[in-house]
Amino acid sequence: MSAEVPPGRVPEVLDAWRLVAARRGVEGRLPLSALTRLQGLLYDVDGEVRFSLDFDTDELRVPYAELKIEAGLPLLCQRSLERFVMPVRIEQRLGLIRDEADEAALPPGYEPLLMPEDGMLRPAELVEDELILAVPVVPVAPDSEAVERDFSATQVELDAANPFAALSSLKKNN
Repeated sequence: MSAEVPPGRVPEVLDAWRLVAARRGVEGRLPLSALTRLQGLLYDVDGEVRFSLDFDTDELRVPYAELKIEAGLPLLCQRSLERFVMPVRIEQRLGLIRDEADEAALPPGYEPLLMPEDGMLRPAELVEDELILAVPVVPVAPDSEAVERDFSATQVELDAANPFAALSSLKKNN
């Protein structure tokens, strides 16, 4: 049971424990321009991110947040050096833990989310963290073609690359 939050009206903080007890959630949209840590990885900041966070407890009484994110991230293809939009769809169950020692008790399929002492969660930061992790180290557009080239070097190029090539020629002349 989620409540839609109008664009630009995403709550800055959420009381996660209260939302778990009430079995509630939020949905929202964030402009890419609002995600300042992500901006350095993007080609530009045109677009937005849609997300939902639903809080509940499972049959083992483990509190969790179900995070869903949809976005199109504008990236620079490292093969063609052209802009492309990488679609991102993330669905993740985050086990809410109060202490790092609680991580071992999480069921399989849960990612640990260490909660601050006050239980206040910043949804924009959580969404931004997940998007940063989704960006590939070397972005390549799926429709770009691999560049094939024979890089065999001539002997002159190899000699030029070797800083001691000139010294060896002096040694031969003596």
